[in-house]
Amino acid sequence: MGQECEVFEHAWRRQLPLLLKGPTGTGKSRFVEHMAARLQLPLLTVSCHEETSAVDLIGRYLIQGAETVWQDGPLTRAVRQGALIYLDEFAEARPDTLVALHALTDHRRQLYIDRLNETLQAPATFMLVASFNPGYQRGLKELKPSTRQRFLALHFDYPAPELEARIVVAESGVAAAPARKLVQLAQKVRQALELGLSETVSTRLLVDAAQLMADGLPPRLACEVGVIEPLSDDSDTRQALRDLVALLF
Repeated sequence: MGQECEVFEHAWRRQLPLLLKGPTGTGKSRFVEHMAARLQLPLLTVSCHEETSAVDLIGRYLIQGAETVWQDGPLTRAVRQGALIYLDEFAEARPDTLVALHALTDHRRQLYIDRLNETLQAPATFMLVASFNPGYQRGLKELKPSTRQRFLALHFDYPAPELEARIVVAESGVAAAPARKLVQLAQKVRQALELGLSETVSTRLLVDAAQLMADGLPPRLACEVGVIEPLSDDSDTRQALRDLVALLF
């Protein structure tokens, strides 16, 4: 993680936007929270989805009593405050949202608010960080080159097995032995392409299952509700996952 922290700090100093790529549950959001605290920057987080529009980020007029007042969106607030804004699952947002960020993510570092006819210049402390899962829904959501080439990029992946087991122990309080078995389960599932999962086992799911085990839930039941059910609704796939669990627990 040392290299990632160093890149993040240099990107912030050079006033460059940063794109975090990688599967869900690999610590991208936690990393941003850590860096915001390390750099002592206020952090605003937006969880993007298919209905997220430029208006949601920039702001809108609202009716309050007999008046119409302007309310800044999170992106506008971040620019005004010189804060760090994190756009989680950036590619899920509507195309007009991504285009609205172009002037903010190149040398201009400007945000144009058309409804106010106002252009904001981002201060030196402002930073835009976005996350992107290239494998989500088998690549149906992709960023255009004109968007992604405005960012520096860091790739996140699942930790090495020994490190992942230590993370599971630290985050859940479970003993080392079941933590190692959970990591072994994750490795088997991640390698089983024939299961056809749109998302594989994240470290986050392992921690969830481990927390249940630490509280005394039987391991197979903890895996059922913490790993298997969140991964699939298909009965055959769930049975295949149960068979993998039964090999370890």
